[in-house]
Amino acid sequence: MAKLYFRYGAMNSGKSTGLLQAAFNYEERGQRVLLAKPATDTKGERDVVSRLGVTREVDVLIGAGDSVEALFEEAAATAPEPVACLLVDEAQFLQPLQVDELLRLAVEHGVPVLAYGIRTDFRTHAFPGSRRLLEIAHSLEELKTICRCGRKALFNGRRIGDTFVFDGDQVAIDGVEVHYESLCAACYLQESGGRLA
Repeated sequence: MAKLYFRYGAMNSGKSTGLLQAAFNYEERGQRVLLAKPATDTKGERDVVSRLGVTREVDVLIGAGDSVEALFEEAAATAPEPVACLLVDEAQFLQPLQVDELLRLAVEHGVPVLAYGIRTDFRTHAFPGSRRLLEIAHSLEELKTICRCGRKALFNGRRIGDTFVFDGDQVAIDGVEVHYESLCAACYLQESGGRLA
C-alpha cells in the first residue's frame, strides 16, 4: 500500500531541496513524478524554489478551493506512463480537506505522496494543512536545521527589516519587507519577550 508522508521542518531546513532530490531520484530510475504546490506560495510563481538555487516548474498548482484528486487525475492523464509519486511543496498552505485527498490518492490510487512543509507559523500556531498532515500521515519525518546560536531550530521568527514581529496575518511570503529566521525555543522566547502566541 502506498503511503502519505509528511516531511516538515523550520524554515531553511532543506524541504524544497529534499523534494527536488526525491524527484530526481525517481526520474533517474525512469519513473514519472508529479510536482505540486499551493497557489498561496507565490515565491517562484509556478516553481519549486530551493535556497541552493535549484528550481523546477510544478505540474499542478493547487488553488484554495481546488480538488487535489481532480487536478492529479487531469495531470496524470497527460502522459502514457503511470505516476510513481506525487511530491507536494509548501503543504502547510493546503486546506484540511485537500490533505484528506492526499491520503486518498495514496491509499485508493496507490500513489505515494510526499508532502513537505513547515509545521507552525511565526506565532507558533499550526498551519491548517500541517495540522491535518500531522493527524493523518502514515509517516512523519522532521527535517532539522540550526538556530543562529547552534541549537536545533524549532520555530520561524518573522522579521520586517531588523525587527522581529509577532502579530499579523498567518501567511506572508518572503519578500522585500518580510523575512524569516529559524530559531530555537530559547532564542524565540528571547526575541518575543517570553511570549509564544
